[in-house]
Amino acid sequence: MLRKMIFAAALTLAAAPAASAATTAVAVTNVNLRAGPSTVYPAVTVVPTGAAITTFGCVSGYSWCDIGFGPYRGWVAASYIQVVYRGAPVVLTAPLAPTIGITVVSFNRAYWDRYYVAYPWYGRWAAYPSYAAPRVTSANRSVTCAGSACVGVRGATGVYGGSTAQTRVCTGGACTSTRITEGPNAGMAARTRNCAAGQGCTTNRAVIGPGGGVHTGSRSFQRW
Repeated sequence: MLRKMIFAAALTLAAAPAASAATTAVAVTNVNLRAGPSTVYPAVTVVPTGAAITTFGCVSGYSWCDIGFGPYRGWVAASYIQVVYRGAPVVLTAPLAPTIGITVVSFNRAYWDRYYVAYPWYGRWAAYPSYAAPRVTSANRSVTCAGSACVGVRGATGVYGGSTAQTRVCTGGACTSTRITEGPNAGMAARTRNCAAGQGCTTNRAVIGPGGGVHTGSRSFQRW
């Protein structure tokens, strides 16, 4: 049903003049359309379940997205937005958004002035806390399995430029995990953990500071 709704919304958009990059979507449930990317901002209107919406972009981290619903403009949490990806309806997530062309946009006073002058709470801009970008600006996670082996990969990038990536491989009851974290000032930390089937685990750590200093450590434990 939602796939049909998204398709119908796409036809509506196709018939309208193009103004800016936008992605067709639907609301997965009744949700308040907010005047900013947080529940502290006033509600502009309620977007009903299955309503066709247009996504114009999301804040860094893709937690909240700027959408259009009929004559209204505002913000909805990404978890309430459903798009079609590879022929199937899926909830919008941070890893998915860039692959379907949803870009990062900003929320500021200019946006407020453009869309909310006619609302009774327009003059209370200063009463609402300024939007702060999330500490994590991007994240990814995936798991693939074949036969008795599985590989899990996840990573994240922080607002100051640091990043972390982790890979886990399990096969035949034995698992290996490697995590590497790089700081924005050239520091780095690495950890590897190896667990044998029915035996124990060994963990090795290494930290390299921005000035080149190195610290290492190792520990092991047995399974009983």
